Amino acid sequence: MEPLTVEQKAALSIGADFWHTSAVPGVPSILVSDGPHGLRVQPGAGDHVGLGGSLPATCFPTAAALASTWDPALLREVGEALGTEARAQGVGVVLGPGVNIKRSPLCGRNFEYFSEDPHLTGVLAAALVEGVQSRGVGTSLKHFAANNQETDRLRVSAEVDERTLREIYLPAFEHVVTTARPWTVMCAYNRVNGTYASEHAWLLTTVLRDEWGFDGVVVSDWGAVADRVAALAAGLDLEMPPNTGVSDRAIVDAVADGSLDEAVLDRAVDRMRRLVERAGPAGRGEFDHDAHHALARRAAADAIVLLRNEGPDEHSGTLPLRDSPALTVAVVGELARTPRYQGAGSSQVNPTRVDVPLEEIRAALPSSTVGFAPGYALDGPADRALADEAVALASGADVVVAVLGLPPAEESEGFDRTHIDLPVAQTALLARLSATGVPVVVALAHGGVVRTDPWEQRVAAVVTCWLGGQAGGGALADVLTGATDPGGRLAETVPLRLADTPSHLNFPGEEGRVRYGEGVFVGYRGFDALDRPVAHPFGHGLSYTTFGYSGLTVDVDGTDLTVGATVTNTGERAGREVVQLYVGDPQASVARPPAELRGFTKIALEPGESRTVTFDLHARDLSFWSVAHGGWVVEPGEFEIAVGSSSRDLRLCRTVTVDVERPRPVLTADSTLQEWLADPEGGPALRAAAGPGILDDAELQKVIGNFPLARLAAFPGIGITRETLTRLGA
Repeated sequence: MEPLTVEQKAALSIGADFWHTSAVPGVPSILVSDGPHGLRVQPGAGDHVGLGGSLPATCFPTAAALASTWDPALLREVGEALGTEARAQGVGVVLGPGVNIKRSPLCGRNFEYFSEDPHLTGVLAAALVEGVQSRGVGTSLKHFAANNQETDRLRVSAEVDERTLREIYLPAFEHVVTTARPWTVMCAYNRVNGTYASEHAWLLTTVLRDEWGFDGVVVSDWGAVADRVAALAAGLDLEMPPNTGVSDRAIVDAVADGSLDEAVLDRAVDRMRRLVERAGPAGRGEFDHDAHHALARRAAADAIVLLRNEGPDEHSGTLPLRDSPALTVAVVGELARTPRYQGAGSSQVNPTRVDVPLEEIRAALPSSTVGFAPGYALDGPADRALADEAVALASGADVVVAVLGLPPAEESEGFDRTHIDLPVAQTALLARLSATGVPVVVALAHGGVVRTDPWEQRVAAVVTCWLGGQAGGGALADVLTGATDPGGRLAETVPLRLADTPSHLNFPGEEGRVRYGEGVFVGYRGFDALDRPVAHPFGHGLSYTTFGYSGLTVDVDGTDLTVGATVTNTGERAGREVVQLYVGDPQASVARPPAELRGFTKIALEPGESRTVTFDLHARDLSFWSVAHGGWVVEPGEFEIAVGSSSRDLRLCRTVTVDVERPRPVLTADSTLQEWLADPEGGPALRAAAGPGILDDAELQKVIGNFPLARLAAFPGIGITRETLTRLGA
């Protein structure tokens, strides 16, 4: 193979056009495509922003919905289908999944992200990546890192401390990188503590490559590169789309004048070669549209969360609906006829077909009378005539199914939301429907969380469908009629008010900066630490049956714990439960959430069936990131182990003691008197070096115990001098 010129190497590092990498001698071009929940392949070079004219593809449920399944096996299946479609359409790398944490419910792109919890996010995203890449197609884990809003997204600096990064915003990336080995990682648009993510050597090299062992290509988000040479030096291998004639020229000039070591460029070239080799030759083919649509329907049904289900008595709910010639159902809502099933922006898919909820409900209730009234317009104020028609229809029905949700203009890539309420036209209609006295079932279609209080107290049942993809209409019918047990559980908290959310006072920032002032107390961690009431807690979701928990066991072996619990289906129907494991560290020396998700498993049980589930915990599951020690720390003492069905429905709890050596700080002249005295070796050494005096005066120690030794050495008569510090080696 002929050696490449510097110009050719530079070309390989910036791509050829909107969707293709560059071709140079010995290295062919490959096609990349958006597609975290469905491909968006554009024939040719693509339009000016890459948003139109894509080939038909299966539109699977968005990440917000897929996360609500809590089912890694299902996400692997979806990944395999995405990979199969990518191979059929000649795609080498699918640009997804997005694993950014839902810091605020206002983020306009939350429908593309999994959860407010890094453990759940990481496990599910890894399964999706493994599925896609099992078909010989790469993925692009994005957006690295701290990309949690759309406001000023190309410039804003996320001001976040290292502990918060390590515990909340990096673990999902870390888990996917170290277990699923994605072929590429996509850097974020934003700055992190003042430095563009595309130029952030600590993120792209120190953490991603040196600590986690990533060996793939780091690609920019589209338009994220401000300085191509600085980005290359930091570890960014591929700029997309190419700033042709500018970025490549800057690289060539930097190598020529010695400001960029050509070896750095060579590393990027080697990584690009390997990526192209992995992708193999592009091909075209077919995929099974029907099978993938059926998978999309199953995934969408598994994602639907039953939030509420009240009935005529405490033993039965309004749902499921039972088909009967005597049943009259009023389906209300324009979204039942004009479904919203995906978000807007770069993830928008041209679906192979779309299930319409109204049609699917009618098909699922063939013997029943199913009427329809739109009730509201998707855009604009309340329409009295439409509402009157809907109320009249509801008044003559046995049950109302009101399909409500956010219109497309409410949420999208590119801008953040300003509130979490349903449109006023819909809530006003819902109040009138509830006043008829007919049981109302609300089905919600939305990408980000919507507020359900206070209107949900006036309805019989609520199911949240998220943006369920092209088969979401059929999935809704399956759940409403009980053909499928509602399998979804909340992957994010539903607050009573926007003002209650932990990030509220620090979102979306000001003057180019957003301060992550809530620290590690994101989502349920913050709500639970403040004991703040919520509409529905993280992990919540009802079934058409009930489950009992018993027999909690915890075996402790150093920092390895084995937790077991038995779950029994105590109802009369088959159903699925998500068993969740939480860990708390009440004796921690730093502020920690009361409990954090550390394991989960989804099980299906027949009536009366029991199953014992087990979880393995290790040191990392008990740890916090210590800035003082520069790493993960497990402290000795009591830990609370809890198993249940949500963060606030913990059925079984046990306190165990973990006996490990307490980590010792490195003592220096800048360490305080209290820190020296508390150390098992430092205390005696200080007493021996300083002699009697202040060290025997308990009252004085309360006043100056937080002084560093170096400061005390300047105080006459204290007994600590420069000579004392020298004798201590401080």
